[in-house]
Amino acid sequence: MSFKDQVVLVTGAGRGIGKAIAQRFAAQEAKVIINDINPDTAEATTQEINQAGGQALYLNADVANKMAVQTMHYAILEKWARVDVLINNAAIEPVGSILTLDEWAWDRALNVNLKGAFLCTQTVGRGMKEQGGGVIINIGTTAGRAAGLPERAAYVASKAGLLGFTRECAREFAAYNIRVNAVCPGIIATDMIASLRQNETQMQKWIDAIPQGRLGEPDEVAGLVLFLCSTESRYITGQAFNVDGGKVMC
Repeated sequence: MSFKDQVVLVTGAGRGIGKAIAQRFAAQEAKVIINDINPDTAEATTQEINQAGGQALYLNADVANKMAVQTMHYAILEKWARVDVLINNAAIEPVGSILTLDEWAWDRALNVNLKGAFLCTQTVGRGMKEQGGGVIINIGTTAGRAAGLPERAAYVASKAGLLGFTRECAREFAAYNIRVNAVCPGIIATDMIASLRQNETQMQKWIDAIPQGRLGEPDEVAGLVLFLCSTESRYITGQAFNVDGGKVMC
């Protein structure tokens, strides 16, 4: 797979799965935009890629804010003139039971995880239509398909919505040579599962339910993402793919 000189925007790329995706694209000679609202992690990721000989640009933008997304897009066009690949990865995961979850936390999760993907897709998609095509990957979760996740109703609801959005995007964008798919990780060893690790009994229960008997690694998710963005997958669109070591039974 070669992505030489392709322009790739990865939201939430400061750490975890987003960082791994950005690094893999950069290693394949893509020009990568690191989007994140945390300047410390995003700048560190950008620096790592550039020091390794890649090309990366950090742009701070809250994906839930339309003006911020459009401003980010303009900055990309000014530097590299186009976006070939969009990875909607930015997400937050508020913790709390349905009976106690704060309304603000619910709204923020839906705004970042679902509305953010919509705003980025709409903005970048317009450019992709004009340039004759592109690829969009939405990072979902197995919890948003069937497994569920305790005390994360807002996160699960937003990710379930993202899968429906993926299908509709694929249907509408096919005429513009834009492919849209979703990748749904299971339990991946990232900072986002730190709170889950506090309950060792529950964590071990989940690991025991994974046929491969271990957590996934961010780079294992990134590998599938790159395949779905390559010409080798040019007849695949509107699909959701699990990366979970088998079937996670929560």
